[in-house]
Amino acid sequence: MRYIVTTSYNANKEIVRLAKNIAEEFNVKYINRNHVSKYLKSGKIDFYYVVDKKGMLKIKWKDGEFFFHQGIAKIRMENIKHGERDYLIESLKPEKTDVVYDATCGLASDAILIANFAKKVVATEGSEHIYRVVKWGLKRYISDEEWINNAMKKIELIHDNYKNFVRNQPDNSFDIVYCDPMFENPIYESNSLNPLRGFAVYEPLSLEDLEHMVRISRKRVVIKTLKKDSLYEKIKNYFSKEFISRKSGIVYGVINKSEV
Repeated sequence: MRYIVTTSYNANKEIVRLAKNIAEEFNVKYINRNHVSKYLKSGKIDFYYVVDKKGMLKIKWKDGEFFFHQGIAKIRMENIKHGERDYLIESLKPEKTDVVYDATCGLASDAILIANFAKKVVATEGSEHIYRVVKWGLKRYISDEEWINNAMKKIELIHDNYKNFVRNQPDNSFDIVYCDPMFENPIYESNSLNPLRGFAVYEPLSLEDLEHMVRISRKRVVIKTLKKDSLYEKIKNYFSKEFISRKSGIVYGVINKSEV
């Protein structure tokens, strides 16, 4: 995909300098924001990175944008505090001493929530563009929720495909492994994920991947899938326990290492 780096309109010198440095790092052109529309109309670029006035990095294209935000992590934590169930946390059962591997980071909303309950989250993201925006956000985003700021500090984000990563880790490297591959039957009502779809890595989870995830885990592996997806049928017999949302059909399947 073809892209450039620019700033928001009327950016100050510091933001322009930052954008030029990013363009150099990405090995692409820096373009003044006033000229970006010409590049889009002529078809010279597919999208562009924007450094906004707060120094945050986002991706924009003709009819959409993708940027880092605290997402639904804040809402989910409020729900937990009010006694509502959260199947992700229930299935993972993270403890304060646990190091958790999040195989498919995406916007990092799951990783942020997990990190609040764990010692550390190591996350991988296979998409270069999603990785760049989220990595930048984890370093620079400031939430009005202190728990989110603390959680983000406990996330180590790595640009790698989980299939490659799990094969290069020693046995029992992590207490818990969590994988949330892209659904075969997307839930388009999930507005937070929709902007990512054009940049996401679509690679189905294989049984060999699952075996490596079990191998590198110490306590358990949790796979998030849809009950109507073929992945569920393929791996459901491996689950020790399931947490299923009746409303969405989302399944958190737990494989306890002690039962393998």
